[in-house]
Amino acid sequence: MENNQLSVKYQTDAQFQPPAPASDEIDLRELFSALWKGKWIIIATTFLFAVAGVLYALSLPNIYKADALLAPAESSGGGLSKMASQFGGLASLAGVSLGGGEASQTDLAAEVIKSRQFVNAFIAKHELMVPLMASKGWNLSKNELIYDDEIYNVETNTWLREPKGLRGSEPSEQEMYEAFLKEVLSVGSDKKSGFYTLSIKHYSPYLAKQWTDWLIEDINKVMRERTIKETTQNLVYLENQLEKTAIADMQTSFYSLIEEQTKNLMLAEVQDEFVFKVIDRAVVPELKAEPKRALICILAALIGGVLGVLIAFANDAYRKNSRKLGTEF
Repeated sequence: MENNQLSVKYQTDAQFQPPAPASDEIDLRELFSALWKGKWIIIATTFLFAVAGVLYALSLPNIYKADALLAPAESSGGGLSKMASQFGGLASLAGVSLGGGEASQTDLAAEVIKSRQFVNAFIAKHELMVPLMASKGWNLSKNELIYDDEIYNVETNTWLREPKGLRGSEPSEQEMYEAFLKEVLSVGSDKKSGFYTLSIKHYSPYLAKQWTDWLIEDINKVMRERTIKETTQNLVYLENQLEKTAIADMQTSFYSLIEEQTKNLMLAEVQDEFVFKVIDRAVVPELKAEPKRALICILAALIGGVLGVLIAFANDAYRKNSRKLGTEF
């Protein structure tokens, strides 16, 4: 009797023992099994994405990039930066700005070249609207731009775009500015050396080089004209103030300021490279800068492979759940 009671007790205890905790470890065999079962899905997805990546990369036109290395010109700021330390207080009282030196002048020019007023004037001056907004490629054998027939009719010189909101069929100045700044122009600087890099990207390597030269020429001209105008106004003001004062020390200071302003005016009128000096002039690029077709194909294949693996795992999980539900019912 006692043995029977003990056996019943042991059986009862065994029935109520808690289940063993499930293992959190990933079964590599199951993963490899799922990958092997879905190998054709992975291969097919990777292949399709790779082919799509190749076709997309081949459909993109070549873009060429022309670079020019620039240095601050010694005349940008000229003697004004030297006079600022000696007569800064007097000049401020007289209402004359002596500037902040060469670095401030070149930094100002680098910002002016990216301004709406300068870019729009540059596009209008050189008639860049059509090659900027309507081109979609470049014909190497004919050295001609390829224009988008859906946007612009070359024979009639008319724009075919559908107006959207405030933007008409012909590109507005705001559109051209945004396109030029985002897709074409790039201005970089090296704070250590003080050099600047001006870059232009376009379908035509010849236009990229030409636009780079035009930009350097125009920014020097604009900054030179601005300095001539400001210096002329300063000279007129200083001469008027000189006539009004009878103090000898003040007259001496005014004469020094007038002398420096006159020197700066002469330099601005003579030097073509007023703000930027060209260290390395732009050349016609022989090799494309964009697109990176090999990188596009590799990324497309990787995306397809990852997607194929995810589909294989999802398919395997769906089969297992279907089997479980079938056995339960």
